[in-house]
Amino acid sequence: MAANTEKTFKFVVVGGGIAGVTCAEQLASQFPSAEVALLTAAPLIKAVCNFKQISKTLEEFDVEERPSSVLEEKYPNLRVIQSAVKRLHAQQHTLQTVDGLEIHYEKLCICSGGRPKLLAQDNPYVLGIRDTDSAQEFQKRLSKAKRIVVVGNGGIALELVYEVEGCEVIWAVKDKAIGNTFFDAGAAQFLIPSLDKDKPERAATCKRARYTIEGPAATQGLAVGAGGDRQGQSRGLEEPGSALGPDWHEGISLRGAEEVSHRVSVEYQSEVKQIYTHQDFLLSPLSFFIFIFSSTVLFSHTIGSWPVYAQLTNGKTFGCDFIVSATGVVPNTEPFLHGNNFALAEDSGLKVDDHMMTSEPDIYAAGDVCTAGWEPSHLWQQMRLWTQARQMGWYAGRCMAAGVLSETIELDFCFELFSHITKFFNYKVVLLGKFNGQGLGLNQELLVRCTKGHEYVKVVLSGGRMLGAVLIGETDLEETFENLILNQMDLTSYGEELLNPNIDIEDYFD
Repeated sequence: MAANTEKTFKFVVVGGGIAGVTCAEQLASQFPSAEVALLTAAPLIKAVCNFKQISKTLEEFDVEERPSSVLEEKYPNLRVIQSAVKRLHAQQHTLQTVDGLEIHYEKLCICSGGRPKLLAQDNPYVLGIRDTDSAQEFQKRLSKAKRIVVVGNGGIALELVYEVEGCEVIWAVKDKAIGNTFFDAGAAQFLIPSLDKDKPERAATCKRARYTIEGPAATQGLAVGAGGDRQGQSRGLEEPGSALGPDWHEGISLRGAEEVSHRVSVEYQSEVKQIYTHQDFLLSPLSFFIFIFSSTVLFSHTIGSWPVYAQLTNGKTFGCDFIVSATGVVPNTEPFLHGNNFALAEDSGLKVDDHMMTSEPDIYAAGDVCTAGWEPSHLWQQMRLWTQARQMGWYAGRCMAAGVLSETIELDFCFELFSHITKFFNYKVVLLGKFNGQGLGLNQELLVRCTKGHEYVKVVLSGGRMLGAVLIGETDLEETFENLILNQMDLTSYGEELLNPNIDIEDYFD
């Protein structure tokens, strides 16, 4: 092998998303004289900026898309290599890229993210929204659309159905309420009226810089959607970039071809049973039934000539311009598994211990690609969110450093209490601990305070102690409730007074 096709680095990180970039930055700053490599299939990397520590565990930040040169200028010992990984030889401590480069490492961290679970892999009318390129492709298609079908009930689906204007949205959710990943049916009912309101005016400025790589549109590749920091055959039509960060929709216009401002119809407990192209639909039995029963609820939305049709499990069929598949992600472990012996979790993620180490020697993992394999705190659970990607990437970098220096390191405090701050339907949303009573079964008590159009507050109690909370709106309760959850104070004597709006609870427990 020619000399210029072999490279040796002390640390190698795979993935240009939040977890990978955070890990690489941590290593490059802690070891300024060591060679650090960041491998990414995408031409741009995602970096955390405007970071704010809101409380002990709550943090808020923006995500900035940057050319890799910015990282290399900041850290002279950090080399960004734009290439996809072809194969990993764990025992030999080497990586092969699709460009023929062989990379030797002392310590490796895999941060290859997740890839969407798409409804249909090869259908040009099915889009997965995962990275910046696919978000821009969605914007382009939406501008000509009169109706779309959105399938999914997670974060991207929640943001998308609220942001889209000028286009009818049919939202198919498999659950009895919207957003069950993040909140309960009560919170869902609080948020639902927002779908019928005109959205408030926003400043035209974009929170973070965007860079555009000129080139042919990767329509087919984007239709097959894709993962966070996915490393596959080659960057191009089939190779997506890093996962979207918070507020991904800011700075792009999500407007369709109609004059209508905001029209969303929710189809509960529904999944896609069958997808038909226009031609297939005309040849199907459904086409015959429509002509006979076109006025019934099952077929009233199907009339017209549409490029694609979605038949739902509730019996309804909808014609639309395209379908958005927002049904979650799976850990993107290819091509690291072949020939190696990684322990995998039930969700197919790389199982990591409390030092973010996989079962293979000197290989760590962070972000969506990994699954926590340690016994977690009773107040923490893993969710594949950008906040945890940052935390895991940062902690993995510290663990790799400790391994090299033969130092001991304790599990970081961020894994003590689950905490997440975001925005849905233009409301601030804070989630703490076992916010949905995860794993508590019947051994829980709920206290709820709701002011329509203003705030929704729910706390989860067990044995008189607060274990979780959902805060929607400007409640200013997050730090107080975080302390109550962490301190595990017995709140039995306070009862429902805990949520009495006439009591300044912050002063009460100071």
